[in-house]
Amino acid sequence: MSESTQLHLLRPGQRATIVNINGESALRRRFAEMGIIRGETILIERNAPLGDPVEYLIKGYHLALRKEEAAQIEVALLGGVHG
Repeated sequence: MSESTQLHLLRPGQRATIVNINGESALRRRFAEMGIIRGETILIERNAPLGDPVEYLIKGYHLALRKEEAAQIEVALLGGVHG
């Protein structure tokens, strides 16, 4: 696996594995309720027209997160751009 980075830095089409979740306990609990847990694979689908929020695909459903929220999630990039 590659070096870890923050989720908000990835581009649409990139796939990554969640390695760590930072932030306050209420935010971490909210992420867990949405399926954002360590070891899950997440795909960056697309950015909103103004760049925020970003749409992700995790556990078979689409999820939109603001960049400030996604910055709390550390991921390890998996391969190249999804086609």
